[in-house]
Amino acid sequence: MRDPYAVLGVPRTASAAEIKSAYRKLAKKYHPDANPDDATAKERFAEASRAYEILGDGDKRKRFDKGEIDAEGNEIFRGYPGGDGFTGADGFADMFGNRSGGRGGAGLDAEDVLRSVFGGGFGGAGGRGGRTFSHVDIDELFGERGAGMHGAKRATPPKGRDIEVPLTVSVSDAIKAGKAKLTLKDGRTVAVTLPKGVEDGQVIRLKGQGEAGPAGHRGDVLARVRIKPDPDMRIEGRSLLVDVDVDLKTAVTGGKVAVPTPDGRIALKIAPWTSSGQRLRVPGRGLPGKDGKRGDLYAIVRITLEGVDRSALEALMTEHDAA
Repeated sequence: MRDPYAVLGVPRTASAAEIKSAYRKLAKKYHPDANPDDATAKERFAEASRAYEILGDGDKRKRFDKGEIDAEGNEIFRGYPGGDGFTGADGFADMFGNRSGGRGGAGLDAEDVLRSVFGGGFGGAGGRGGRTFSHVDIDELFGERGAGMHGAKRATPPKGRDIEVPLTVSVSDAIKAGKAKLTLKDGRTVAVTLPKGVEDGQVIRLKGQGEAGPAGHRGDVLARVRIKPDPDMRIEGRSLLVDVDVDLKTAVTGGKVAVPTPDGRIALKIAPWTSSGQRLRVPGRGLPGKDGKRGDLYAIVRITLEGVDRSALEALMTEHDAA
């Protein structure tokens, strides 16, 4: 183990109160209940606990500073006369057990530290002397996650397999960030809350909805989002593209045409001499980003000659040239 002073981030001149405060902050930050899926946090939590077992006990701290025990609490000189036979530390079980010589005069106050950090009543009716912490106490305090903090470690039952499934949502659902129904292969239907600014291809994890493991613990469902555009809409990043038919007269002389958007149809102004294939921008009618701002919609002009005969076309051109 690393130097306990370095683990707690305190100098060798730190007071008992400073050591206790540093441990409380680390215990709260890296506690397994606050970081259930973070193996690194669990290691830091156990490391901080072992460091506090040395530095939180006045006698052990003195012996460590003198080089009589190492960072694990082991005797450096095995034949040291009058030693207490301490052979090592194993997390919280050793902090609360009797291998460190009990609570009488030792100065280790881990019970008070945990009470102040996590709350709850510790100790029996007889006060500190009435009850010592045991493996059962740790399990009662922390549940299954506490099992790894003492020597008799308990294996976590394996989860079932994660399942990846497609989740098809409409453009409207993606904009509203509402809920979408997902039907799994086993027939179960679950409601999926779409996050703000959901993107095409984004994976949403549904914990505990996957396959069941040997002990019944389910894996997760990984729902991969597929934004299904409307029949006349295409997706280009955060932008939406729609084709708009514009008759020849309107394209030449100008006017207005109806354009479909996710929020309903709007009237779009067509300037005179608008070319076929031209993109007309409609701001704020595209897909939303994670910041809540929406992209744009682009109307792609398609000029149609349907219903226009040659004589009418020639008359139209003559009329425009005269103007």
